Amino acid sequence: MIVFCAGTSFEGIAGTDVHMARQLSRHAPVLYVDPPMPVKPGRRGLVDGRRGPVLRQVSDGLFRLTPRSVPGHTRRFVDRTTSRLVRRQIEDAVRTLDRPVHAVVVATLEDLLKVCDAPRRIFYGTDDYVAGAELMGLRRSALMRAEMRQLSKATDVVAVSPCLRDRWAGGGRSPVLITNGCDVDTFSYTDTAPRPRDLQLTGPIAGVVGHINSRTNIDMLAAVAASGMSLLLIGPVDRRFAPDRMRNLLQQPNVQTVGQKPFAELPGYLGAIDVGLTPYADTPFNRASFPLKTLEYLAAGRPVVSTDLPATRWLDTDLITMAEKPTSFADAVVHAVADARDPALTEQRRKFAAQHSWERRAGALMQFLDDAGTT
Repeated sequence: MIVFCAGTSFEGIAGTDVHMARQLSRHAPVLYVDPPMPVKPGRRGLVDGRRGPVLRQVSDGLFRLTPRSVPGHTRRFVDRTTSRLVRRQIEDAVRTLDRPVHAVVVATLEDLLKVCDAPRRIFYGTDDYVAGAELMGLRRSALMRAEMRQLSKATDVVAVSPCLRDRWAGGGRSPVLITNGCDVDTFSYTDTAPRPRDLQLTGPIAGVVGHINSRTNIDMLAAVAASGMSLLLIGPVDRRFAPDRMRNLLQQPNVQTVGQKPFAELPGYLGAIDVGLTPYADTPFNRASFPLKTLEYLAAGRPVVSTDLPATRWLDTDLITMAEKPTSFADAVVHAVADARDPALTEQRRKFAAQHSWERRAGALMQFLDDAGTT
């Protein structure tokens, strides 16, 4: 069995952790461990009305554990107690499932790599945690210490982007690059999915999937809206992010936000748009990321316009247009509309995305574990 300690809840936005764990469970049993849920004394938790940890089966070969912790579990010194409590709850769950643990994969900075005495301890780095200190509201020094601890305790390091791989290399470490992927099957029926009822915009439409926050380059969005193109935002908007500019943007008649949507509903929205946007700001955190949305647009058969990112350069395809300035970004979006729904190009985009499916990414991780003799 693989114990997968995630940085996001299984019921949250379907990101790297959830996609990878689902695909891994096709190869070996997986115990997905949510981030710990704090429980206040005298109050029940939010899962099944129970205060203790909750273990349940999600699907064939995939189990989910929601551990409990004390309040303020991320504070200094309290976090050590939290790690001990979570390790104990994971070990109890493993005993309940009665399966040998061959590998622990930790996609967070929680001190969980040595749980269950697994022979392989994989630090699965999905972000530049230190560069994201301000974004996450955490101390940079604490994140640096936690990151170094993970790197020292791991038997192997997997990075989702070339920047992370290069940053963590050295000191005897040789991180393995396994980038993010896309759910090809989910987006295969994009063009036949019904148009969402809450969508009010008329075409052509450029769309953004994901959080709109300080990681977003608002100049790019404003330029697209100013071009006359309809702009659809599919995801939560951080009210603290450029509040005046965002208010002005959202008041424009050709701009609509529909909020966060379940992953299963995304094909309907991507079916309605003509161009997918990855408008990231140029920051160290973003440069080390590997945006899921870029491959998801391609899996839906849509052209992509992105700001210049190392991850996009790594994909090395002319199916994605990169632009650094707002005017060139908006021009690229307008230009992409012309052949957005061309059948031959739509098929080409989907075939390219299929080369980067989550199925292949999980296969690469399993092959790595097999080569190490753990499964």
